[in-house]
Amino acid sequence: MDLEHKFCRFDDEVKIVEGTGIEGYASLFGACDQGGDVVTKGAYARSLQKLTGDGRAVKMLWQHDPAQPIGIWDEVREDERGLYVKGRLLESVEKGREAAALIEAGAIDGLSIGYRTLKATKNDKGQRLLTELELWEVSLVTFPMLPSARVASKGDDLSEDVAMRELADVLEDMRRNLAGG
Repeated sequence: MDLEHKFCRFDDEVKIVEGTGIEGYASLFGACDQGGDVVTKGAYARSLQKLTGDGRAVKMLWQHDPAQPIGIWDEVREDERGLYVKGRLLESVEKGREAAALIEAGAIDGLSIGYRTLKATKNDKGQRLLTELELWEVSLVTFPMLPSARVASKGDDLSEDVAMRELADVLEDMRRNLAGG
């Protein structure tokens, strides 16, 4: 099995806190991404438990490059909505400083998870339902695959941003359907 990536924009889901701290959602349960995949609740549970038991952590990378760690995820957990992450960009790492500046400027707005699919099924819509994943890393990326998980600036109301993003996604899907593609 090869390592797969799942991208999420993070304007709505992740926010910068005090310059280098970031928190939010790297993956949302039940949301279909642009590749036709849907992560189900509990898909990360066994992997997170194993990482903790082994004394290891999910890595924070720049653009999925294992040679470019840019920070530390202090907290990675599942909740009712999805995969919540909280961490900090390392100011002592050049790419960490660059990432913080790019996020603040709005030039980078994506998160992506690096994982291996352990269990998946297909639903009646032809979507792949990911029921068990081995999570390796969460990266800051330029081009995300799941539009509803993004970074917001400090002080933004994430719940309102999420609702607006979800509404925009529904309207965009309707527009595409009406346009025939």
